[in-house]
Amino acid sequence: MDNQTFGQKAVGLTFNPSGDDAVGKAKQTFADAIDQLNDLRTSTNSPEVKRMCSVAITEAQTAQMWAVKAITWKD
Repeated sequence: MDNQTFGQKAVGLTFNPSGDDAVGKAKQTFADAIDQLNDLRTSTNSPEVKRMCSVAITEAQTAQMWAVKAITWKD
């Protein structure tokens, strides 16, 4: 996948060693949200909106990692 979006890169969409479809779906969902925030961040002139988008992107990446952990958890 050479032409990944910012969001797809941010969540590591292609890193899915188990090939788990649920992991891929979760990562793509978070990637879509990150892309929306990144588009806003690049189109606004407001420094505060840029900052909030950056924070939200970071938090979405964190949530995505926890989501993958939950999806792949084995008791």
